[in-house]
Amino acid sequence: MLKQSGLILKFLILVAFSFISISCGPKSKKSKNHLVFRYNEHKNIGSLDPAFSKDLADIWATHQLFNGLVQMDNNLNVIPCIAKNWTITDSARTYTFSLRKDVYFHKHSLFGKDSTRQVSAYDFKYSLNRLKDPSLASPGSWVMNKVERFEVINDSTFQVKLKQPFPAFLGLLTMKYCSVVPKEIVEYFGTDFRSNPIGTGPFRFKRWEENIKLVFRKNNNYFELDENGEKLPYLEAVSITFLPDKQSEFLQFAQNNIDFVSGLDASYKDEILTYDGKLKALYKDDVNMIRGPYLNTEYLAFFMETDVESLKSKTIRQAINLGFDRAKMITYLRNGIGTPAYGGFIPNGLPGYNSTIGYTYNPEKAKQLVETFKTETGIQNPEITLTTTSNYLSLCEFIQREIEKIGITVNVDVIPASSLKDAKANGQLDFFRASWIADYPDAENYLSLYYSNNFAPNGPNYTHFADKVFDNYFEASYLETNPQRRADLYTKMDSLVMVSAPIVPLFYDEVVRFTRKTVNGLGINATNLLELKAVRKTKI
Repeated sequence: MLKQSGLILKFLILVAFSFISISCGPKSKKSKNHLVFRYNEHKNIGSLDPAFSKDLADIWATHQLFNGLVQMDNNLNVIPCIAKNWTITDSARTYTFSLRKDVYFHKHSLFGKDSTRQVSAYDFKYSLNRLKDPSLASPGSWVMNKVERFEVINDSTFQVKLKQPFPAFLGLLTMKYCSVVPKEIVEYFGTDFRSNPIGTGPFRFKRWEENIKLVFRKNNNYFELDENGEKLPYLEAVSITFLPDKQSEFLQFAQNNIDFVSGLDASYKDEILTYDGKLKALYKDDVNMIRGPYLNTEYLAFFMETDVESLKSKTIRQAINLGFDRAKMITYLRNGIGTPAYGGFIPNGLPGYNSTIGYTYNPEKAKQLVETFKTETGIQNPEITLTTTSNYLSLCEFIQREIEKIGITVNVDVIPASSLKDAKANGQLDFFRASWIADYPDAENYLSLYYSNNFAPNGPNYTHFADKVFDNYFEASYLETNPQRRADLYTKMDSLVMVSAPIVPLFYDEVVRFTRKTVNGLGINATNLLELKAVRKTKI
């Protein structure tokens, strides 16, 4: 059935490309097409209120509409946005931001006769206090957990005082949760602000037919300029459709109805890429592939409070880490997209990453560890169950076959993604597939999964790993202001996790984007943020 589905997809794509080649003559030109960037969002969008920008679909949309104090460049550096500069004082507990005076909210009749107004420090005080408000129930309220208070020094000077130093705080402020919003508009619309967003971003809200189409138009008053002094954005509009599956999305891309697709989905990966991760001949003339590191670690996790004797054993957990070839898995199951996770949990690209602290393929040593376990426990046939979702079944079946070669029987249990999410949070799974995508570009975000005060369901420690030395290092990292010494602490923590092996790192993911060759200026970054303000399209 899968083979037949693949053949049908291939036929439809060939037809689509044939149609494109026939219909690209002068008569079929759309004069405004080069001014509109079109993409599909198969997961839908829940809200255009930045306080609810939890999922990537929402983040991509709200990023076009809103700005914060700071932003992140493609190299994960925190750079100015509405704040033109800042100082950090009081032993890294006080952040003072100087705001630009040329930033205005999108036009709206509620602003009075001029239909807009300038952003001030009071707007940031309102916006960030709103984020903390329990009645709003923002999923981003945790971002403000380390904040003691906000102070407005004057209209263009805003101050944040922390309860304790937190080196990653500026990175937190780049999240869309921390965008500035106008009090009078939010209070007028209430919960309907989700579909009536007013921000300061490069594009402004125009129309939203939920699950059908979303349209943004150019903000002619946007404050940022390019390196040549030209006003951003270049595009006139952004158009988002909501086809519900990746296969349909890719067909729209093949038919030139959308400008890019993101990610490598099983439904089309073998149609567009060779086994070594190169574009196939059919696409080379019309498509660009952009790829780069992604702050996402894919892994298997053990529940450390399990009753399963085999999984209680560090020896067995280490044997599993040694017992399969990660490079082979990436080559044959992901068309070369991704980096084998030979380091720890921290992905390559973040301070603290160390390529020598993890596990490499060593089946003979893995077999020896299994034999040691059998001798010490008397259990001659260790058996475990790995729980996953259908999207990752092929990866888990590969690991199943390899681990069985070293003497461990592995059963693979496939459940819906929502069920896996709930079960892992409540300690109901002994061995499961998981991934961690960074909320902000600091290794603390990854290591928080192993801090004992973060046990799920009240935190992200799904394995219930606990180690006093780790906890001491973790708490010390909050107080360390020297970047190199903090990175050294991160490496030590990651090494402790790898020795105890509550997880099996699989690979560090990559961002993969396919664009039409008419698209220029669409960069790539390790947080997979969609940045459209500097995108141009060539007129055909």
